[in-house]
Amino acid sequence: MDAKQMQRTLGRIIQARRSKLGYSQESFADSIGVHRTYIGLVERGQRNVTLKNLLLTASGLKMPLSTLIAAISDS
Repeated sequence: MDAKQMQRTLGRIIQARRSKLGYSQESFADSIGVHRTYIGLVERGQRNVTLKNLLLTASGLKMPLSTLIAAISDS
């Protein structure tokens, strides 16, 4: 899997988990301290995610970072 595919896969995983938890993009973004448009770009695979934001995202999704990374690898 190349980097672009990983970005798209991560975005799909984040979107699915966020929706499952009942968060809108805006409420989720507010909860982790980023802008709603950033979440939209990440979910569409159009934005690289820093390690800091990946940690915040995993926490906001109520999952360990290792589980989030494993989900990318398993896809």
